Amino acid sequence: MKNINRMASHLAGFSSGANLGGKVSHYRVKENIYTEGAPADTLFFIQEGAVRLTVRANHQRSAVTVIVGVNDFFGELCLAGYPFRMSTAVALNASSIRTIDKEKMLQMLRTKNDTSNSLVAYLLSSSKKYRDQVVDLMTSSAELRLARVLLRLAHLEKDGPAVVEIPVLSHQTLAEMVGTTRSRVNVFMNRFRKQGFIDYDGGLEVHQSLRKVLRNR
Repeated sequence: MKNINRMASHLAGFSSGANLGGKVSHYRVKENIYTEGAPADTLFFIQEGAVRLTVRANHQRSAVTVIVGVNDFFGELCLAGYPFRMSTAVALNASSIRTIDKEKMLQMLRTKNDTSNSLVAYLLSSSKKYRDQVVDLMTSSAELRLARVLLRLAHLEKDGPAVVEIPVLSHQTLAEMVGTTRSRVNVFMNRFRKQGFIDYDGGLEVHQSLRKVLRNR
């Protein structure tokens, strides 16, 4: 946890863009940032807003794989040599996103200092996070998966503030992330609200107490 906190403190300093370079672009709600199959020679850093990543299998309906927010990178698979985008990235709300050239980022990673070490740690933890989400999808109940998704969006998987407001997401989007139906998400969200774990009058607030759902199962 201490290593993650040190990493977060370094990454928080990137919000100014001074260490990352590149160009900041502004995206509207639901505007595409890139599409699956497009050439991948850049990665992205979110300074404001949030982004939804989706994948499509065999021309079927898109499935949400992850939602990333402020101080998160995405599109980082290009660093591992993937020549094309493996997902589609769409802005969830008005977002300011820095585009970073792949070769410039690789050069930064080769430099031995605290910043490069933090970047490597972040990218490794990001890979583990995606893998854990796949395992969770295969082994946990829909209610537990929804609780974990909400806690991840609020960055409350471990310790954190008592209440965090997150981007408002439709129940259909949450259902796609969890791998269940919208009607079941409606049931679970109403249950969480009655238990005092969340509030969603206007915004969507996630309470630290939602972690009780994970402990009680």
